Amino acid sequence: MGNCLPNSTTKSTAEISPAAAAAKPTSAVTVKLSGPPNSLSTSYLRFALLHKKLNLRFVPTEDQKPTIHVGAETVSGSQEVLLRYIEDKFPEPRLMIWKFNLEGFDEATPPMVKAIWLQHRSMAWHMERMVRWSEDLAARGGRRAVDPSVGTPKMEIRKFAKSSGKLLEVMVEHAQMEERILFPVLESVDRGMCKSANEEHGRELPMMNGIKEYIKSIGVMDSGVCSEELFSLASRFKSLQMMCKAHFEEEEKDLLPMVEAAEMGREKQKKLMNQSLELMRGTHSNVCDFLLQGLTPQEAMQYLDLLMNFADPNLISSFICKQAIVD
Repeated sequence: MGNCLPNSTTKSTAEISPAAAAAKPTSAVTVKLSGPPNSLSTSYLRFALLHKKLNLRFVPTEDQKPTIHVGAETVSGSQEVLLRYIEDKFPEPRLMIWKFNLEGFDEATPPMVKAIWLQHRSMAWHMERMVRWSEDLAARGGRRAVDPSVGTPKMEIRKFAKSSGKLLEVMVEHAQMEERILFPVLESVDRGMCKSANEEHGRELPMMNGIKEYIKSIGVMDSGVCSEELFSLASRFKSLQMMCKAHFEEEEKDLLPMVEAAEMGREKQKKLMNQSLELMRGTHSNVCDFLLQGLTPQEAMQYLDLLMNFADPNLISSFICKQAIVD
């Protein structure tokens, strides 16, 4: 799903995202998008433009109406108006925003299932990124990266810690959401259905906490970081990745289809979706852009669709997506 990590030891090993990889510009046209950085609509338009594989520059402004600048053309208005402009101006590849077009899903698929599946995709991608980054650090033995903009080894470790912290925050809240919302729904239909999934959660949390503490210990080493600690860190991330991969696959194969089989009405589905998002308030308020960066542009648009179409407006208003500036 957009996982295009390079083999070379560069800054991009640590910071490339599937959104950027999948949307590598194929056009010489530069598009400037301006608008409020904490707006879901602005974020939606951003990923629509990335999907078109254009050179994109995002300029945050206080103007509540997003604006697109292409050469001498300036278009402002609602999300719908700007999406029509994007599709007419840049017809390929098509946005296909009129339906949920992820493999195996359709309009009848419960929104909670779609959201969990997309969260899995993002976490899996970021986990792979952290494994590759930690292996790269270990191979260099704590030495400076080829790209000097990464900074000193300790500066890079701090960046690594910040990124892994965001991933672990998403993973913890995702697990809590499943335990408190998803699993009780399934248990009410078939008692014992979620036993193995709950056991997986019980093993993953101590491992995640252990990784967090180990990164802290590496970061405060006075004598510098050595290969032994970094190889141990990479091994810990690899073990967590394998456990999470098996966990996600089990849920997607055995548990998520049962949510649809439960035949809940639209209002019940919407209620569960909002309860799920409420339990992941920290993720959507603090690291929403991080979550979206683990998805391809098309997947990110689908996730934002779910938020805008099924979440309570008051809940959405509390989700501030702090977008990074795209130069």
